[in-house]
Amino acid sequence: MKFYVVALLSLLLVACDGDLSSSKAYVETGVKMSLVKVSDHTWYVAGEPGVATDNEGFISNAGVVITDESVIIFDALGTPSLAQKMLEEIRKITNKPITKVIVSHYHADHIYGLQVFKGLGAKIFAPAGADEYLSSETSLERLEERRFSLSPWVNEETRLVKPDYYYEKGESFTEGGVKLTVSLVGAAHSDGDLTLYVDTDQVLFSGDIIFEGRVAYLGDADTRHWLQTLERMETSKLKALIPGHGQVAADPNQAIGQTRRYLAFLRKIMADAFENLQSFDEVYDEADWSDFSDLPAFNEANRRNAFQVFLSIEREQIEEVQQ
Repeated sequence: MKFYVVALLSLLLVACDGDLSSSKAYVETGVKMSLVKVSDHTWYVAGEPGVATDNEGFISNAGVVITDESVIIFDALGTPSLAQKMLEEIRKITNKPITKVIVSHYHADHIYGLQVFKGLGAKIFAPAGADEYLSSETSLERLEERRFSLSPWVNEETRLVKPDYYYEKGESFTEGGVKLTVSLVGAAHSDGDLTLYVDTDQVLFSGDIIFEGRVAYLGDADTRHWLQTLERMETSKLKALIPGHGQVAADPNQAIGQTRRYLAFLRKIMADAFENLQSFDEVYDEADWSDFSDLPAFNEANRRNAFQVFLSIEREQIEEVQQ
């Protein structure tokens, strides 16, 4: 009897072509999602503008690169259910194996779908610094919070998936006739960020270094380093830029410029406040936010962003005095 059970299980695995995730019953999501073709080899799915728990958690983007041999994913969305839906969309256009998931950074809205692709046998690649998030209390607290705020799509079966490989430096590689370049940004938006450039198509996946059409979420970002990175990116030649949030940017420098101007404005206002010994409430209420106040997520994110920059400017000034 045992022999027949084992034989039956083996046949099922062969039938699934090793797709262990096919047996998982992820809660179905009702969001609208479709793959948008950007170039010969690149596609993406675009979340709606909003805060983390809007639209069943579908507020970030994820990318797909289809080579002659395989599929490479960039970021994995904010719930396993969303990742499963993305997988179904991919399977409408190709049955090639998913070999890699390259993660721009470890924040909840980009990583909870990793277990779906890990179940297919894909290797997970992430920037150095992501391990700091994974080993923190914040990562566990965030997961518990999302099990409540994004239930049932994030639940007790949702887990943190560690990378198989950490990038300590940038590198280029070619897979299935497509050349790709991973560039480390370092601690900018998160503890560790990277971008993926599809050299063959001149398309950049920026992760959350760029927020298109909405106010950026700063979290605990190093805005000084982030701003320097954007200033360098603005001089690059791209055919298209796929941001971490928002629609694909046909004019990449315009998208880069919007995020850069926002960060530069925050830093100038808060640096002036520190120089003039103003309180945060005073400088925030006096500032002219009209260039950004009509952007989605301004009301939800801007005051917290500004306070984060206010504290970081103070910390930077203290560090300079101590050196």
